[in-house]
Amino acid sequence: MEANLLILPGLGDSGEKHWQIYWLKKFKNATKLVQDNWEEPVLKDWLERLNEIISKIDSPTILVAHSLAVSLVMHWAKTNNNPHIIGALLVAPADVDSPIHTPDSIRNFSPIPTIKLQFPSIVVGSQNDEYATIERTAYFAEMWGSDFIDVGLKGHINSASDLEYWEEGQEILKQLIAKINLS
Repeated sequence: MEANLLILPGLGDSGEKHWQIYWLKKFKNATKLVQDNWEEPVLKDWLERLNEIISKIDSPTILVAHSLAVSLVMHWAKTNNNPHIIGALLVAPADVDSPIHTPDSIRNFSPIPTIKLQFPSIVVGSQNDEYATIERTAYFAEMWGSDFIDVGLKGHINSASDLEYWEEGQEILKQLIAKINLS
């Protein structure tokens, strides 16, 4: 099965050294959602943009979300659907409910929905992620009906983690595709 990838960056967009940017270069079937305001995100605006893009999708697509965009996906899934969204790779969800772990500027994404997703998904967490504890990330995975993978000490799994093409993440994506094929 050949699925498209919709790359969903979080707060501040994905910098040049972010694995999402490397994946955009590597995977010809990948596109990136672009938001108008990366620095001061407003859930309503981000959700409108995501829904606008997803409503036009007419072929199998996997959402590849990082950080704040994981919360965005969950808000979208709570009230929307597109049968062509066949899976989601949810990497390093930012705990938007926690003032200790995330800035006030993203509190409008709280509370993060804890609904069961209608498509296969994998949540990837890191033990030393400054934006969410590994326990909280595992809890999200459980609530969303997602598989959970702990990748050890990878920080926020972002540009600062210096993962380049993040081969481990590509293997996790392959696991998700295999799971989708079995569904």
